[in-house]
Amino acid sequence: MHRKLVAANWKMHGSNALTATLLGTLAAQPPACEVAVFPPFPYLAQAVHLARGAVGIGAQDLSAHAQGAYTGEVSGAMLHEIGARWVLVGHSERRQYHHENDALIAAKLQRAMECGLTPVLCVGETLDERERGITESVIATQMQAPLHLLGERFAGVVMAYEPVWAIGTGRTASAVQAQAVHAFMRSQLAAHDAKLSRLIRLLYGGSVKAANAPELFAQPDIDGGLVGGASLLAEEFLAICAAAH
Repeated sequence: MHRKLVAANWKMHGSNALTATLLGTLAAQPPACEVAVFPPFPYLAQAVHLARGAVGIGAQDLSAHAQGAYTGEVSGAMLHEIGARWVLVGHSERRQYHHENDALIAAKLQRAMECGLTPVLCVGETLDERERGITESVIATQMQAPLHLLGERFAGVVMAYEPVWAIGTGRTASAVQAQAVHAFMRSQLAAHDAKLSRLIRLLYGGSVKAANAPELFAQPDIDGGLVGGASLLAEEFLAICAAAH
């Protein structure tokens, strides 16, 4: 059984005061599960300092390029240098609003691993795709390019299933629905390389709350959660972490 991982994606929320409060709480009350926190870029260095090693700190994105004339981009090497050890790749909001395709996402995964970062690869379907019954086809396609590019190195990736229709909407995939997709993801990994299905942790992301975390985390193929809005509330997030025992 994998050690549970709970990841906090703050998205474009935060301030110096909020970072101090949330990271201070986590450092003072380290959860039993593994925790990774993904604040906006301006607060990364502060978060690394405040976390004091009690939780991991990651970025919400990185450039596919090592360096160069790419205004506004942040490289994996820069993130690693300031103490970040994790990075989100392929979040649905990056796919939707920044038109990131599977090839670019695969390149970002490769760059993250070259820089010593652990990437969390996000995959998931829209409501329209679920209603058309093509969830598994969408997930398989999103996994294909990274698997073929990285091969055995994909073992260093964490995956997060985030149904787009459940992100920030208050709607959550039922535990049965989430487990079914996670089981499919694990079967896809096994079909590529039997070792991958045993090594890779699969997280659920999509309106995870303290109320639904215990049932979600009890599913055999769900190894933790990628938490959005609830991660901005210290007590709520700690309760989610407590469910990941």
